[in-house]
Amino acid sequence: MQLQNSFTELFWNPVTIKSLPTLAISLITAAILGVLLGKAYVRFGTALSNRSQFARNFLLLTVTTTLIIGIVKSSLALSLGLVGALSIVRFRAAIKEPEELAFLFLSIAVGLGLGAGEGLVTVVAFILIIGLIALRSLSRPKADSGNLFLTINSPAPGKLTSVQILEALSAVGATASLKRLDDGPDVMRASFRVDSVDPEGIEMFSESIRKLSPSVEITCLEDGGLNH
Repeated sequence: MQLQNSFTELFWNPVTIKSLPTLAISLITAAILGVLLGKAYVRFGTALSNRSQFARNFLLLTVTTTLIIGIVKSSLALSLGLVGALSIVRFRAAIKEPEELAFLFLSIAVGLGLGAGEGLVTVVAFILIIGLIALRSLSRPKADSGNLFLTINSPAPGKLTSVQILEALSAVGATASLKRLDDGPDVMRASFRVDSVDPEGIEMFSESIRKLSPSVEITCLEDGGLNH
């Protein structure tokens, strides 16, 4: 009898059953907004990374946050337990671009709002924020079609520096700006935006760089190619 009562309390709690439709609607809404947020990130983001791959995280993050908040919002004990559980979790994924962090916070904020039962406010705020992101993207000057994104991976030994790369680009008549630099003890990774360069200039640049570091990896991507 005690086992049956425990089972009933765990899986057939009248309060829990009453809240299931609301939670289900919140989860469905979170999934829809998570997908839309991912599409907005791919379309309007400017991060020098595989945006389509990173955007897949938003759906799971938004739905998970909604589920967690929906469960713990009515219980102080569960809320404190959640804080204690998360305090021992260490996230080792490196967020190297502020834009990635901003979209992650937006995904979590959507989950928090829906999980707390503030669906209308969350949806309206989401639409306004995505609208502002779209306006910001459309107001940026469009890049020339000849622009390239250049990524350099240079392992040790013989690790290159960003100054050496910029000098090599300048030597072939290219105008470049450093967009991202990760300089570790074993490898240097750098991303550049390169203007006013033709395929012959890129080939000359590659040859000069490989003379300095034969193991260097060079990736060129046309402007706009990072959106896919």
